[in-house]
Amino acid sequence: MDSNCFTNRELSWLSFNYRVLSEARDPANPLLERVKFLAIVANNLDEFFEIRVSGLLQQLEAGVVESAADGMLPEEQLEAIYAETQQMVKEQYDCWNEELLPGLREADVHLRTIDSLTDYELAFVRDYCHRELHPVVTPITVNPAHPFPRVVNKALCIAALLVDDEGETLFGTVQVPRLLPRLIRLPRDDDGQRVDYVFLADLVQMHLPELFRGYEIRSTVAFRLTRNSDLYLDEEEADDLVIAIEDELKRRRRGDAVRLEVEASAPKEIVDRLIEFNHLRPEHVYRVEGPVNLNRLMMLWSATPRPDLKDTPFQPREVALGEDPQGMFAEIAGRDHLLHHPYDSFNPVINFVSNAAKDPDVLAIKQTLYRTSDDSPIMTALIHAAEAGKEVTVVVELKARFDEESNIRWARRLQDAGVVVVYGVVGLKTHCKLSLVIRRETSGIRRYAHIGTGNYNSMTARIYTDLGLFTAREDTTSEVAEVFNLLTTQSTQPVVKKLLVAPFTMLSSVLEKIHREIGHARAGRPARIVAKMNALQDAKVIRALYEASQAGVEIDLIVRGICCLRPGIEGVSDRIRVRSIVGRFLEHSRIYSFENGGDPEVYIGSADWMPRNLRRRVEVLIPVEDPAAKARIRGEVLSCCLADNTKAWIFLPDGSHERVRPEGAREFAAQTAMMDLARDDETMFLDAFDLGERAVRAPA
Repeated sequence: MDSNCFTNRELSWLSFNYRVLSEARDPANPLLERVKFLAIVANNLDEFFEIRVSGLLQQLEAGVVESAADGMLPEEQLEAIYAETQQMVKEQYDCWNEELLPGLREADVHLRTIDSLTDYELAFVRDYCHRELHPVVTPITVNPAHPFPRVVNKALCIAALLVDDEGETLFGTVQVPRLLPRLIRLPRDDDGQRVDYVFLADLVQMHLPELFRGYEIRSTVAFRLTRNSDLYLDEEEADDLVIAIEDELKRRRRGDAVRLEVEASAPKEIVDRLIEFNHLRPEHVYRVEGPVNLNRLMMLWSATPRPDLKDTPFQPREVALGEDPQGMFAEIAGRDHLLHHPYDSFNPVINFVSNAAKDPDVLAIKQTLYRTSDDSPIMTALIHAAEAGKEVTVVVELKARFDEESNIRWARRLQDAGVVVVYGVVGLKTHCKLSLVIRRETSGIRRYAHIGTGNYNSMTARIYTDLGLFTAREDTTSEVAEVFNLLTTQSTQPVVKKLLVAPFTMLSSVLEKIHREIGHARAGRPARIVAKMNALQDAKVIRALYEASQAGVEIDLIVRGICCLRPGIEGVSDRIRVRSIVGRFLEHSRIYSFENGGDPEVYIGSADWMPRNLRRRVEVLIPVEDPAAKARIRGEVLSCCLADNTKAWIFLPDGSHERVRPEGAREFAAQTAMMDLARDDETMFLDAFDLGERAVRAPA
């Protein structure tokens, strides 16, 4: 198939980040929420350079000449990425300087410069410098005895050109302490709503004369280095995976530099030295018109006590699922229960594990851990269960990117409490979201399971959209138990019929279901695929979807981020429509609905349609068999997403995207509708359901 039928993965991801940037530029969003979106864009870009750009640079250095499905070689991808990211950074700072900063000033939230401070404020910041800053900073003058330091990844630093008594120009640098807040709030002597901040970097620059005594400071600029942060492990050769990962984490902070951010006003002499010291090239330099490191603006969102400039707080709906262990397990035994977070509270998931921990009839608990919070109530409950004498097994994924250290800490705490901790299958990440409880009842041993699309993290459950299913169906829970046996025994032959398990049966099963829809379409039976995921990249799946489109299958894809498929290409993907929703919550649920000739099948789980999910991770998709749960997913979740004409973007045949507009129709935002449903707003429920039914039953 022609490479023009595929969009490059990296460029598609950058398009997603542009959609997030559009939320920062949208005046319909509350002002501080726009600041938050701008910080998210910057944080996303950090990770993109740390992992994706670093990987391409390594391919280039290794002489890799193999192209992806889109036909681009590593060198071509890097050239396109540098052009796109330079433009993206420019637009970020345009947003900050031309839209958000003026808006903040108008709202009485002020980012002050040192020369604008009053005598009272200047006295405060000088005291802060001597009390908090001076004891923890280390100024370094670069010379043969003091080479340029190995600056920590993403650390904000100040560079200075210094002139000594003999007129020689030297280079000095100071790392801005990470333990101090990036924004210092200035004191006020009244109770008004005005809020004033000063950047910590400005305080460091103000304090430089006391750090470099005896030198004339000719110029100073802030800069920041991004380093290669991927982990490179040979698990089969590692004697102790925990120790091997800890060693790699130390290396991560010192990885090769891949990007330099520096103030636009930086003198060429400083930039040239930073390029030389860090073995960079000119295309790796990003000059910025404003504060270096915009993701630190997240503090502005979180610390500013101005609820009028933020989203109205949302309280998730509490779902009654039995308050005590007996009641909860009886409810789940009676029928399956579906939760849709953050609209439904995450408390039932926490209670599922905590009730199991204190229930004397529970014999064992098994749990996967990919990402969780530092104060996770689920992990605490598992520790209590082990201390109470129950058999507790936790599969910890140590290679969950940027959560490795947290997971190592949890693994050790769990082991100290007597929990059996395993690290999954060698060479594969454990990404499935499973919790299994084994209980002794009068009728015998019974299993109860929770299968989710998101992590067991009570923090992100309030800001990510995810689904979770409780079930006691024996044919399902026995296969969940089989997956845990796979993870603890390194088996390569899982016996499953209902669950789709990667990397063993999932890809072949997904392809079979797509081809089954082709058969239905050719036979004149109902044939449709509606799928919601974070990313679509797998070339085999994309080719199968193209074939389905050409056979008459109607396909609607809701893809938050990367999408390498190009919809609407004449003769190739005429019947495929792709949309993305970017809003208040991070769309994270994975749902796959197949019309199946009028007998629909719906799967939920942990896997996107990407090579890594289908081939290099242990993933699980579960069929939703309860009629009410299936109807809710199809008639509420998918329908509302397809009906969104406010926060949705549609993908075009050339790989670009454009925002959906109401065009005279009533504005409808899926996430707003879901919140109204959770608040039991009957009018919105009927409207949303009606719009959704039309969207899900009739091709656009």
